[in-house]
Amino acid sequence: MNAQERETAGDERTVRGSAAYDMTSGEIARARAFVRDFLDTARSQYGLTVSARAVEIAQLVVSELATNVCKYAPGPCLLDIETDGILLDISMWDSGPVLPAASPADPTRIGQHGLELVLMVCQSFAAHRETVGKRLHVQIPLHDSTSAPSVR
Repeated sequence: MNAQERETAGDERTVRGSAAYDMTSGEIARARAFVRDFLDTARSQYGLTVSARAVEIAQLVVSELATNVCKYAPGPCLLDIETDGILLDISMWDSGPVLPAASPADPTRIGQHGLELVLMVCQSFAAHRETVGKRLHVQIPLHDSTSAPSVR
């Protein structure tokens, strides 16, 4: 299942999009494409400036978050994205109750680096439990910048 919806809020520079998935490995590419298409629309229809790097980072982050859903909480997943023209807010809900935790640094470890990558490229990261499941929230600058990430 993949439902998509785009809308603008009262502030004409705020653009929102949502998609729902029954998260399986095949849905990861669809979630990535949804984010890419959303940012393309933000550029073409709303005149927002979005760097190529921001598009790549957003797709990487959504891919990593969706992969974790497939691996640890397969089933329904909601992807909400919003931008004010400066930051891209990505929020992903899934039904799994366990909050993610980055593994300690280990150059010999093979795999399980997804959350580390997300923390490195996002301006902020937050995870919290909900009545059912959990929600992860990240922010990515739409313009190239070197600001350090903050974790909440």
